[in-house]
Amino acid sequence: MNYQFNWKLVLSGEYGQWIIDGLILTLKISAVSIVFSLIIGTIIAVFRLSKIKPLEWFSLAYTEFFRNTPLLVQIFFWYFGSDAVLPKAVNQWLYKQDFEFAAGVIALTVYTSAFIAEEIRSGINSIPKNQLEASRACGLSFIQAMRYVILPQAFRIIIPPLISQFLNLTKNSSLVMTIGVMELTYMARQIESYTFHGFEAFTVATLIYIAISLTISLMVNLYNKYFLRHIKY
Repeated sequence: MNYQFNWKLVLSGEYGQWIIDGLILTLKISAVSIVFSLIIGTIIAVFRLSKIKPLEWFSLAYTEFFRNTPLLVQIFFWYFGSDAVLPKAVNQWLYKQDFEFAAGVIALTVYTSAFIAEEIRSGINSIPKNQLEASRACGLSFIQAMRYVILPQAFRIIIPPLISQFLNLTKNSSLVMTIGVMELTYMARQIESYTFHGFEAFTVATLIYIAISLTISLMVNLYNKYFLRHIKY
Protein backbone atom coordinates (compact mmCIF):
# COMPACT_ATOMS: atom_id res chain seq x y z
CA MET A 1 0.00 0.00 0.00
CA ASN A 2 1.31 3.43 -0.99
CA TYR A 3 -1.28 5.36 1.00
CA GLN A 4 0.34 8.21 2.94
CA PHE A 5 -1.49 9.24 6.08
CA ASN A 6 -1.73 12.98 6.61
CA TRP A 7 -3.65 13.78 9.78
CA LYS A 8 -2.48 17.37 9.83
CA LEU A 9 -4.31 17.95 6.56
CA VAL A 10 -7.75 17.43 8.13
CA LEU A 11 -6.94 18.83 11.57
CA SER A 12 -5.66 22.25 10.56
CA GLY A 13 -6.00 24.92 7.91
CA GLU A 14 -9.00 25.16 5.62
CA TYR A 15 -10.05 21.52 5.94
CA GLY A 16 -9.82 21.66 9.71
CA GLN A 17 -12.16 24.65 9.59
CA TRP A 18 -14.55 22.63 7.44
CA ILE A 19 -14.70 20.00 10.18
CA ILE A 20 -15.43 22.68 12.78
CA ASP A 21 -18.10 24.28 10.60
CA GLY A 22 -19.69 20.89 10.01
CA LEU A 23 -19.68 20.12 13.74
CA ILE A 24 -21.30 23.48 14.53
CA LEU A 25 -24.05 22.87 11.98
CA THR A 26 -24.58 19.32 13.29
CA LEU A 27 -25.04 20.66 16.82
CA LYS A 28 -27.28 23.46 15.55
CA ILE A 29 -29.65 21.27 13.53
CA SER A 30 -29.70 18.72 16.36
CA ALA A 31 -30.50 21.34 19.01
CA VAL A 32 -33.32 22.90 16.98
CA SER A 33 -34.80 19.49 16.17
CA ILE A 34 -34.55 18.38 19.81
CA VAL A 35 -36.53 21.40 21.02
CA PHE A 36 -39.29 20.99 18.43
CA SER A 37 -39.46 17.19 18.79
CA LEU A 38 -39.83 17.48 22.57
CA ILE A 39 -42.65 20.00 22.23
CA ILE A 40 -44.50 18.04 19.54
CA GLY A 41 -43.86 14.71 21.27
CA THR A 42 -45.37 16.04 24.50
CA ILE A 43 -48.47 17.30 22.68
CA ILE A 44 -48.92 13.99 20.86
CA ALA A 45 -48.54 12.03 24.11
CA VAL A 46 -51.19 14.14 25.84
CA PHE A 47 -53.51 13.74 22.83
CA ARG A 48 -53.04 9.97 23.05
CA LEU A 49 -54.18 9.95 26.68
CA SER A 50 -57.09 12.31 26.22
CA LYS A 51 -60.67 11.08 26.08
CA ILE A 52 -61.34 12.98 22.85
CA LYS A 53 -61.45 10.28 20.20
CA PRO A 54 -60.34 12.37 17.15
CA LEU A 55 -57.25 13.53 19.07
CA GLU A 56 -56.54 10.01 20.26
CA TRP A 57 -56.87 8.60 16.75
CA PHE A 58 -54.70 11.36 15.29
CA SER A 59 -51.92 10.77 17.83
CA LEU A 60 -52.05 7.01 17.24
CA ALA A 61 -51.82 7.48 13.46
CA TYR A 62 -48.99 10.01 13.89
CA THR A 63 -46.82 7.76 16.06
CA GLU A 64 -47.41 4.62 14.03
CA PHE A 65 -46.82 6.30 10.67
CA PHE A 66 -43.62 8.15 11.49
CA ARG A 67 -42.10 5.43 13.69
CA ASN A 68 -42.55 2.84 10.94
CA THR A 69 -41.23 4.93 8.05
CA PRO A 70 -37.47 5.10 7.33
CA LEU A 71 -35.95 8.44 8.27
CA LEU A 72 -34.17 8.78 4.92
CA VAL A 73 -37.50 8.42 3.11
CA GLN A 74 -38.97 11.12 5.33
CA ILE A 75 -36.04 13.45 4.61
CA PHE A 76 -36.59 13.05 0.86
CA PHE A 77 -40.34 13.42 1.34
CA TRP A 78 -40.07 16.79 3.08
CA TYR A 79 -37.33 18.00 0.74
CA PHE A 80 -38.99 17.05 -2.55
CA GLY A 81 -42.65 17.01 -1.52
CA SER A 82 -43.05 20.01 0.75
CA ASP A 83 -44.84 21.93 -2.01
CA ALA A 84 -47.63 19.36 -1.96
CA VAL A 85 -47.96 19.20 1.83
CA LEU A 86 -47.15 22.59 3.34
CA PRO A 87 -49.10 25.80 2.66
CA LYS A 88 -47.76 27.99 -0.13
CA ALA A 89 -46.93 30.84 2.27
CA VAL A 90 -44.91 28.47 4.46
CA ASN A 91 -42.97 27.11 1.48
CA GLN A 92 -42.20 30.59 0.23
CA TRP A 93 -40.87 31.56 3.65
CA LEU A 94 -38.74 28.40 3.83
CA TYR A 95 -37.27 29.04 0.36
CA LYS A 96 -36.22 32.52 1.50
CA GLN A 97 -34.42 30.92 4.44
CA ASP A 98 -32.18 27.84 4.30
CA PHE A 99 -34.62 25.35 2.77
CA GLU A 100 -32.28 22.34 3.08
CA PHE A 101 -31.75 23.07 6.78
CA ALA A 102 -35.50 23.53 7.31
CA ALA A 103 -36.37 20.28 5.53
CA GLY A 104 -33.81 18.45 7.64
CA VAL A 105 -35.23 19.91 10.84
CA ILE A 106 -38.79 18.98 9.86
CA ALA A 107 -37.84 15.40 9.03
CA LEU A 108 -35.76 14.89 12.18
CA THR A 109 -38.47 16.51 14.30
CA VAL A 110 -41.48 14.51 13.12
CA TYR A 111 -39.49 11.26 13.16
CA THR A 112 -38.05 11.71 16.65
CA SER A 113 -41.20 13.23 18.15
CA ALA A 114 -43.09 10.01 17.38
CA PHE A 115 -40.65 8.05 19.55
CA ILE A 116 -40.56 10.74 22.23
CA ALA A 117 -44.36 10.70 22.41
CA GLU A 118 -44.28 7.02 23.31
CA GLU A 119 -41.56 7.60 25.93
CA ILE A 120 -43.62 10.37 27.51
CA ARG A 121 -46.78 8.27 27.41
CA SER A 122 -45.02 5.45 29.23
CA GLY A 123 -43.76 7.94 31.81
CA ILE A 124 -47.26 9.29 32.34
CA ASN A 125 -48.64 5.77 32.70
CA SER A 126 -46.06 5.06 35.41
CA ILE A 127 -47.58 7.79 37.60
CA PRO A 128 -50.31 6.44 39.92
CA LYS A 129 -53.70 7.15 38.37
CA ASN A 130 -55.07 8.46 41.65
CA GLN A 131 -52.85 11.53 41.24
CA LEU A 132 -54.71 12.55 38.11
CA GLU A 133 -58.02 11.79 39.79
CA ALA A 134 -57.04 13.83 42.83
CA SER A 135 -55.98 16.72 40.60
CA ARG A 136 -59.31 16.69 38.80
CA ALA A 137 -61.11 16.50 42.13
CA CYS A 138 -59.27 19.65 43.24
CA GLY A 139 -60.77 21.53 40.30
CA LEU A 140 -57.96 21.28 37.75
CA SER A 141 -58.81 20.59 34.13
CA PHE A 142 -57.21 17.67 32.30
CA ILE A 143 -54.64 19.97 30.68
CA GLN A 144 -53.87 21.72 33.98
CA ALA A 145 -53.47 18.41 35.78
CA MET A 146 -51.07 17.23 33.09
CA ARG A 147 -49.11 20.47 33.13
CA TYR A 148 -48.74 21.00 36.86
CA VAL A 149 -48.93 17.51 38.38
CA ILE A 150 -48.39 14.60 36.00
CA LEU A 151 -45.87 15.78 33.37
CA PRO A 152 -43.29 17.22 35.85
CA GLN A 153 -43.13 13.82 37.56
CA ALA A 154 -43.15 11.86 34.31
CA PHE A 155 -40.29 13.85 32.84
CA ARG A 156 -38.06 13.10 35.83
CA ILE A 157 -38.55 9.40 35.20
CA ILE A 158 -38.10 9.40 31.43
CA ILE A 159 -35.07 11.68 31.21
CA PRO A 160 -32.66 8.74 30.50
CA PRO A 161 -34.68 7.37 27.53
CA LEU A 162 -35.33 10.93 26.37
CA ILE A 163 -31.62 11.66 26.30
CA SER A 164 -31.11 8.44 24.36
CA GLN A 165 -33.60 9.70 21.79
CA PHE A 166 -31.74 13.02 21.62
CA LEU A 167 -28.52 11.08 21.08
CA ASN A 168 -30.12 9.08 18.28
CA LEU A 169 -31.34 12.31 16.71
CA THR A 170 -27.82 13.76 16.78
CA LYS A 171 -26.44 10.69 15.02
CA ASN A 172 -29.35 10.57 12.58
CA SER A 173 -28.61 14.17 11.61
CA SER A 174 -25.81 12.80 9.43
CA LEU A 175 -28.49 11.66 6.97
CA VAL A 176 -29.42 15.23 6.07
CA MET A 177 -26.20 15.41 4.06
CA THR A 178 -28.23 13.67 1.33
CA ILE A 179 -30.17 16.89 0.73
CA GLY A 180 -27.14 19.18 0.86
CA VAL A 181 -26.99 20.21 4.52
CA MET A 182 -23.31 20.85 5.16
CA GLU A 183 -23.06 19.13 8.54
CA LEU A 184 -20.15 17.05 9.85
CA THR A 185 -20.56 14.00 7.60
CA TYR A 186 -21.05 16.20 4.54
CA MET A 187 -17.84 18.07 5.31
CA ALA A 188 -15.91 14.83 5.78
CA ARG A 189 -17.17 13.68 2.39
CA GLN A 190 -16.10 16.98 0.83
CA ILE A 191 -12.61 16.66 2.29
CA GLU A 192 -12.39 13.15 0.86
CA SER A 193 -13.44 14.46 -2.57
CA TYR A 194 -10.87 17.27 -2.53
CA THR A 195 -7.90 15.48 -0.96
CA PHE A 196 -8.56 11.73 -1.37
CA HIS A 197 -7.77 11.40 2.34
CA GLY A 198 -11.14 9.97 3.24
CA PHE A 199 -9.76 7.71 5.97
CA GLU A 200 -8.49 10.63 8.01
CA ALA A 201 -11.58 12.77 7.40
CA PHE A 202 -14.09 10.10 8.36
CA THR A 203 -11.97 8.92 11.29
CA VAL A 204 -12.04 12.45 12.74
CA ALA A 205 -15.81 12.68 12.12
CA THR A 206 -16.32 9.28 13.77
CA LEU A 207 -14.30 10.28 16.83
CA ILE A 208 -16.35 13.48 17.16
CA TYR A 209 -19.60 11.51 17.07
CA ILE A 210 -18.18 9.08 19.65
CA ALA A 211 -17.15 12.00 21.89
CA ILE A 212 -20.67 13.44 21.72
CA SER A 213 -22.22 10.05 22.44
CA LEU A 214 -19.93 9.29 25.38
CA THR A 215 -20.55 12.74 26.88
CA ILE A 216 -24.31 12.26 26.72
CA SER A 217 -24.03 8.68 28.04
CA LEU A 218 -21.98 9.96 31.00
CA MET A 219 -24.70 12.50 31.75
CA VAL A 220 -27.33 9.75 31.72
CA ASN A 221 -25.29 7.54 34.04
CA LEU A 222 -24.72 10.38 36.49
CA TYR A 223 -28.42 11.18 36.43
CA ASN A 224 -29.34 7.55 37.12
CA LYS A 225 -26.78 7.30 39.91
CA TYR A 226 -27.41 10.49 41.83
CA PHE A 227 -30.98 11.51 41.12
CA LEU A 228 -33.33 8.95 39.59
CA ARG A 229 -32.81 6.33 42.30
CA HIS A 230 -34.18 8.71 44.92
CA ILE A 231 -37.58 9.10 43.23
CA LYS A 232 -40.25 7.22 45.17
CA TYR A 233 -44.01 7.11 45.08
